[in-house]
Amino acid sequence: MATFDRKSVTVTAKSKHNRITITKSAKQDFEDIVTLHALIEDSAEVDFVGTEFELVGVRDDDIQAAKELFLKFSGERVIESTKYGEVIERIQGVGNIYINGVKVAEEENFLCSYNITVLTAPIKKALNRERTNVGRSAYTDSVKKILLSSTRKEVAEILAADLPKINLGTAHDELTWIDVQEHAIKILNQQGKYLFITAYEAMQHPDMLDQARNSGHEIITIPENLKYKIQDTKDFAGNPIIDFRQFIENYNESFEFIFIAPEMLSDKEKSVYEHTARILDLFGGILYKVKSINISSTMRNDFFGDVETLGCWDGQSISIVISRKVSTSISQYSGTLIHELIHAKTGQPDVSREFEISLTDQIGDLCSNVLLSTHVIDKVTHPVNSHPWYKFW
Repeated sequence: MATFDRKSVTVTAKSKHNRITITKSAKQDFEDIVTLHALIEDSAEVDFVGTEFELVGVRDDDIQAAKELFLKFSGERVIESTKYGEVIERIQGVGNIYINGVKVAEEENFLCSYNITVLTAPIKKALNRERTNVGRSAYTDSVKKILLSSTRKEVAEILAADLPKINLGTAHDELTWIDVQEHAIKILNQQGKYLFITAYEAMQHPDMLDQARNSGHEIITIPENLKYKIQDTKDFAGNPIIDFRQFIENYNESFEFIFIAPEMLSDKEKSVYEHTARILDLFGGILYKVKSINISSTMRNDFFGDVETLGCWDGQSISIVISRKVSTSISQYSGTLIHELIHAKTGQPDVSREFEISLTDQIGDLCSNVLLSTHVIDKVTHPVNSHPWYKFW
């Protein structure tokens, strides 16, 4: 009321009970001190509903400026309400910080506005009578709690769209919080079909990106430190986060081979295939964990290099699968088989594609020289159809 009086604004309040106006008079026993007083009269409108304030001397633009300090009149849309507060769509040039609907600060580099509804000790300490100029340190933890308790996909998508800007140094301030980044990834992974990949991985494996898009995945580029944060983790529903490694694993598990029975091979292919038992002997014998060695006309894509996959150790079916394309060459067939036997034996993935290719070639050449120098293959000692690996389905 004193503020209105200083600004020459006349105030009248009325309800069905009273009509109140403001006047000035000298303070009792202190005639030189003038104070404000309320004049209270009985109301003549006994059926009046509510309470009405009349302000005379206030301009329309003053009213509009005052309304902009309240969330209710801001025009900003509440995206999600949490137990700590609300995430609000930013529609102006800055992000606004509200406390119980009253604006206390502006953030030029925030993605969203926020309405804090649970007051912490730092916020209570920072609040002043005018509710303005509250420092970020007072409300940072509250904003983080609001974001970390959010569950809506729209909030996560807003944050995720800003992730690629981190490497460029143009991301908004909420994205400097690694736990908020991780939270957004978990929401998206739970509610949609996404692939989270770094810019370097995307550059190195464009074929994998094409495969991901063709299978309906939306690509989200993430920074390197977030990659290690989400690696081998799960979302809120217990599903694995689909990062680069998980996508490859899922792809491998979903791939279907088309196996070729030995009798369906060509004569040339059969002549190579019949050396399998001798190759196993050169390797040191069949591994107990290898239940079958199969020829397939289809093979999984190799996203780690530019060459086509010629063989694989399939841990799901505990079998070695070799591409039919190598079954006409003793060198390629034996090299590929021993290569995959090593994978089965060690359980280790390819470390270096160049090293693996060189290793495969060398092993293949060795086997080819040994096998071709043997003019007579002892089919009695090594009958192809009696060996323990002879199992195809």
